[in-house]
Amino acid sequence: MSVLLQLSDPHFGTEQAPVVEALAALAQQLQPDLLLLSGDITQRATRRQFAAARAFTDRLGAPLLAIPGNHDIPLFDLVQRVLHPYARYREAFGKVLEPTHTSHELLVQCVNTTRWYRHKGGTVSSNQIERVASRLRAAQPSQLRVVVVHQPIAVLRATEQHNLLHGHAKAQQSWAAAGCDVVLGGHIHLPYVMTLAGLARPMWAVQAGTCVSRRVRAGAANSVNVLRWGGDTAPGCCIIEQWDYTAATQAFVCTGMTEIHPVHASE
Repeated sequence: MSVLLQLSDPHFGTEQAPVVEALAALAQQLQPDLLLLSGDITQRATRRQFAAARAFTDRLGAPLLAIPGNHDIPLFDLVQRVLHPYARYREAFGKVLEPTHTSHELLVQCVNTTRWYRHKGGTVSSNQIERVASRLRAAQPSQLRVVVVHQPIAVLRATEQHNLLHGHAKAQQSWAAAGCDVVLGGHIHLPYVMTLAGLARPMWAVQAGTCVSRRVRAGAANSVNVLRWGGDTAPGCCIIEQWDYTAATQAFVCTGMTEIHPVHASE
């Protein structure tokens, strides 16, 4: 079985020390095969914040795929923002902005949805959509096909419509037709699993809350997602768990589980 741990929106610079330590303990407990960090790694894209974030992810002891969020581009340093928007991100997390992971059980494709000219919103271009679709079409039947973005590809609340990824409708149609199972996102600090209707095949949007920041939404705790896929347990079933931090225990606990059943071409 492959275990993926999705962290999102840590906003280093606003992190809470007890939550950071609890998340490190959870990673030690889970021993994930892959860490997915879906953006807003820092609060203000400073070198110090990036260094703190990198030191933390290195503690977790698993391979890491990361993408920038809108907060990972300098906001007030306009020269840096326009000319070198990802320089500080790359210093800490490497030059590749859209990393990939392939194993017998997993195909993970990350997409950089940030733009220097957008303060909060995100965009996925036609070229990005097709590049991801091409990658998905080459997947093996045994692989869970995962796309990682920052801004949400779908929202539950009408009040969150303005946060939708620009190009989301075309991306949904194209990626579902190409075989995508799950699109992971962050940005809005609200965790949920959402079935996407009206597509060529079943596909799910999986959103994560903020993992360690004090910038939690009302009614939402610090949280992370765990995806389990493959092995001999429940063949063809992907288990998606939501783990929330509780102050009473100073630990992350599993507060919800959703089972999804991707339909692959060979089934």
